[in-house]
Amino acid sequence: MARHRKSDLLNTIVQAIRDCNWNVLYIGDIREHPFLLKIYNDESDKGYLLRVYIWHLTHGGGAKRPVDEYRIQITGIKKFDKLQGEKTLILGWWEAGKVFAGFDFARHSGTLGFSPSIQIREEALRKAHINGVATINKGNKEIAVAFRPDFFVHYVESLEDLHNFGESDNDYAILEKILENPERVNDKLIDQVSPPRKIIASTINKKLRDTSFKSRVLTAYGFECAFCGLQLKLIDAAHLIPVSYPKSSDETCNGIALCALHHRAFDKALVTLNEEYQVIMNQEELTKLKKSGHDGELPRFIKALKPIIKVPPSVNDRPHIDYIKQANHIRGWS
Repeated sequence: MARHRKSDLLNTIVQAIRDCNWNVLYIGDIREHPFLLKIYNDESDKGYLLRVYIWHLTHGGGAKRPVDEYRIQITGIKKFDKLQGEKTLILGWWEAGKVFAGFDFARHSGTLGFSPSIQIREEALRKAHINGVATINKGNKEIAVAFRPDFFVHYVESLEDLHNFGESDNDYAILEKILENPERVNDKLIDQVSPPRKIIASTINKKLRDTSFKSRVLTAYGFECAFCGLQLKLIDAAHLIPVSYPKSSDETCNGIALCALHHRAFDKALVTLNEEYQVIMNQEELTKLKKSGHDGELPRFIKALKPIIKVPPSVNDRPHIDYIKQANHIRGWS
């Protein structure tokens, strides 16, 4: 069947990586499985070489199996490989929920038997679809991880440490609390995680909260730049009051959807919005640009701006007046 083509699965992986604002290079023949990919991020100067094994998750229920079990049926290989400098991913893809399942290479590094398969419960897949990430303890210290495509790169970065949470019942219990409701997790709870996994717990909590903010803001603005209306999957969820500022907030009303160009222009105080939601240019900065000869294509930049931002339908999602005032103040607007 067409949906089982490996090329479709590769496209799903690549799109997930790009949607995380990372770049992808194909290493070797893209028709060969496992896929060899180099992913990298220019802003953070990070990069990883990936060896990716992936199959569709199919329902594994039957007379002798749990009715809520899904599995990858491993075909075409006798052993998972991992070369020096690589991260090996063993993945399943649940088409119905648009969710990946990740399995621990360390638990499946030996020679595979006859008709091998690896299982995960539907509960974890459904939770990941809703919350972004979910785990399930398969026993014998093995943790399977389900995650949405927008968490793909984060899964890669925390791959080994995340699967190692099965080594400690206490750490795993705290991880479950983080994944269920990151908004209610505080530093005191994270401090109870053992040192080898504390950083990962804190990072996962932050990522879940950031993703919640991004999803809420982009949805509120219809995935369009509030300043110019651009879409093309080039839209960021920008904070009015930056995250680094003490009075920042992850409320939707402290966010605004901006394309990459206008996000930078907003952060550099070249353009902003006022309390009436009008788009305002910084005349002092424009004068400086003209004097320095760096005003190329300025008329086109100005022409693309809306006179009034796109305003979310829900009043609660719209930029809060107090946040607009504070955001403009700390960026030096008079």
